[in-house]
Amino acid sequence: MSGASETSTRVCDHEGCEEKGLYRAPKAPDVLDDYFWFCKEHIREYNLKWNFFDGTTEAEINAQQSKDKVWERTTKDFRDPEARAWARLGIEDPHQVLGDNATRNPGRNAGGSGRRLPPTERRAIEILEAKETWNKKEIRKAYKALIKVLHPDMNGGDRSQEEQLNEVMWAWEQVKDSRSFPDG
Repeated sequence: MSGASETSTRVCDHEGCEEKGLYRAPKAPDVLDDYFWFCKEHIREYNLKWNFFDGTTEAEINAQQSKDKVWERTTKDFRDPEARAWARLGIEDPHQVLGDNATRNPGRNAGGSGRRLPPTERRAIEILEAKETWNKKEIRKAYKALIKVLHPDMNGGDRSQEEQLNEVMWAWEQVKDSRSFPDG
């Protein structure tokens, strides 16, 4: 992309040049929508001499740079109306209302381990009578203890707790393959 306007029918605005004026250039920093039209050679020459800040003081340059930071739009103090409302209550910072917990977000499990377990894993932990903070090794011990109590071979062939045994085995399968619990 050269910036050339291929459809331009103008002649170069440089004195004495008869080439096509394909490239536009602003006439002055304060008149950015009125252009000279130059050929390729003369646009390069013009651009080398162009200085948007020519004839301005350092203070004016700094003021322009400050305006450019916000795309020349004036900004308002974001606290303006709300700050006054809080000030009427004697509070400078609205977050003071919350006290020491103003910037803390404990999340849902504020008192727990901070884990967010899927429902199936949460149910498995309940069945195994384990805690969310346990690792897989500790949960496996709880699983083995329940198996010893519920398995028909361990309790004299009694099959009355077979359904509960199936739940325990299902629960261990959920925990065993889970990434939510460290191997430990």
